[in-house]
Amino acid sequence: MSPQQLGTTLLHADDAHERADVAPSISLTTTFRHTPSTDGEFVEFDPEDPKTYLYSRYSTPVLYRLEKVLSAAIGGHTIVYGSGLSAAFGVLMHYQPEVIAITKGYHGVHMVIKKYVELKGSNNVKLIDLSQPFTHPKTLAWVETPLNPTGEVRDLAFCLYMTDRKKLPEQGILVVDSTLAPPPLSDPFKWGVDVIMHSGTKYFGGHSDALMGTISVKSMETWNSLWHTRTYLGLVPGSMEQWLVLRSLRTLHLRVPKQAETGTKIAQWLNGRKDVEKVWHASLQEGAEGLIGKGKQLEAGPACFSIFMKDKDAAARLPFALKLFTPATSLGGVESLIEQRLLSDPTEDPRLVRLSIGVEDFEDLRADLEQGLEAASSGSGK
Repeated sequence: MSPQQLGTTLLHADDAHERADVAPSISLTTTFRHTPSTDGEFVEFDPEDPKTYLYSRYSTPVLYRLEKVLSAAIGGHTIVYGSGLSAAFGVLMHYQPEVIAITKGYHGVHMVIKKYVELKGSNNVKLIDLSQPFTHPKTLAWVETPLNPTGEVRDLAFCLYMTDRKKLPEQGILVVDSTLAPPPLSDPFKWGVDVIMHSGTKYFGGHSDALMGTISVKSMETWNSLWHTRTYLGLVPGSMEQWLVLRSLRTLHLRVPKQAETGTKIAQWLNGRKDVEKVWHASLQEGAEGLIGKGKQLEAGPACFSIFMKDKDAAARLPFALKLFTPATSLGGVESLIEQRLLSDPTEDPRLVRLSIGVEDFEDLRADLEQGLEAASSGSGK
């Protein structure tokens, strides 16, 4: 049988765990009946392949199915967490890096790293830029691509070169936050990375109603270690969130390509408008032709990107001058969102506006942006 396409995988990777109900049932239980022994042997809980369940902090039937689907879709052993930031913390607690290389990216991850440094002691952890050579044996490089909030792509081949794998194979761990480019837009494992992280709240959840994070790794041994850390730090997602994200994954292959296509068209339409100072998007960056396209690091998109308005007042007015975009933070949902990024990240320039394109039709979104930009630039609004 030939390899399954992504859509089939998302629908059938957990078939072995089906019961009479076609859709997984919502179960909010925190504890499970012990399985009686028929031969005098106690049935132990096995997190890799549970035959019985014990307590929801360890796993649940829906959580197990969710992780099976994600593992098949991402192409690595995947464990889920209560949020993207708890997933990031789980990675740091597992690898215990003494040097962390990171440049820009989601401000929440920077705050998690700050907390990790506080726990370890500032004398025991060094932060460096991704452009600096990685020479320490316990270096963890954290690369977000595409980059939040600009939607620009970072060259993973360059990052792997920086870890100097050929000279020192054991040196350095490369973690990629691929939140803005979920399957089928990218496959970071194809480019040799060690760990893939996603804020599952975004495209995996896809409906702005569930907090979740995911970590994907290459070995079951690493997965088991992460599972122990997640279990005893209490980083497991709630039962309702598990069910919501499993439901949403069934349509990931339908939602994401449309969002990516529309997002690219919107970004390119905005580029060059007189009322917009600058547009950031992977398709508009220098060297895009070498990084974006079929078989390349980024297949298409992304659907999330940013624009720079000519003044902060126009940036503040624009989100409220639109009818089809919701003025709110976050990204990846079926509805289009827009925000003056300063409201969520106080380090950003007040002229920066981030857009997350949903599944609405391009012409409708374009028309809404056209009237909204005119209103915001002239000082009027809704």
